[in-house]
Amino acid sequence: MVDLNVNIGELQMRNPVMTASGTFGYGEEFSDFIPLERIGGIIVKGTTIHKREGNPYPRMAETPAGMLNAVGLQNKGVDYFVNHIYPRISKLSTQLIVNVSGSTLDDYVQTASIIEPLDRISAIELNISCPNVKQGGMAFGVTAKGAEEVVKAVRAAYRKTLIVKLSPNVTDITEIARAAEGAGADSVSLINTLLGMAIDAERRRPLLSTITGGLSGPAVKPVALRMVWQVAKAVKIPVIGLGGIMHWKDAVEFLLAGASAIQVGTANFIDPTVTVKIVEGITDYLQRHGYQSVRDIVGALELPS
Repeated sequence: MVDLNVNIGELQMRNPVMTASGTFGYGEEFSDFIPLERIGGIIVKGTTIHKREGNPYPRMAETPAGMLNAVGLQNKGVDYFVNHIYPRISKLSTQLIVNVSGSTLDDYVQTASIIEPLDRISAIELNISCPNVKQGGMAFGVTAKGAEEVVKAVRAAYRKTLIVKLSPNVTDITEIARAAEGAGADSVSLINTLLGMAIDAERRRPLLSTITGGLSGPAVKPVALRMVWQVAKAVKIPVIGLGGIMHWKDAVEFLLAGASAIQVGTANFIDPTVTVKIVEGITDYLQRHGYQSVRDIVGALELPS
């Protein structure tokens, strides 16, 4: 038997396979398809301080080798999560992480503070690519200064494992990653979706109500893999890789590039059992290559001399 255990800060997981926020609901929706205790962790959908209706429809569109979404963080707010959702999912036998989003610095801090006392929530994933209205609509995650500011503020209010989700829509993602690390992040996860667009040529109209949206799926994997490799060399904290992971081989590639764990997103819409299949595939790979632990292949990419 190979050892699949991984640690992200103080977050201990039975294997490196997690679900990406917004693609797995609150976990309970998938309990009819897979034994949830077989995966390392569930990152629940984005949670904000107040209820959000999300963007108008249409807000999803298929693209070649991927999909666009502009859901807009639809959720009922953190208080509803604490009072109605948490009591149900707290019984799930896997690690639970809440994705925290906000429009202002105070939004992030308040939401994290409300979630911290929940015993079964082991970590939060800070989504720092949402609009920051106090900075003229810019996103926290597109500048090192913005990333440092929000991570530092949340770190002061939140004592459990803090994962920071990075936007790929930047010039140098390593600069943002180092800023997050310096401000107290325990880990960084990347990449969030790439900004994209789709047009209905016959109607001469955009396919999304918001015109642009987030691109995910196999199309983004080469970009995500490159960014994970760059960030893993730039920081000392664990890196969580995501972006176009559709099967076990994709996951292994991210681990070899330096990711300590991975997240599965768009693939969940295609095959609700894919996470367990990826766990099994990683296990088989390690056994075939004679590795005792999944940690042995993290960053084990052999470069040409």
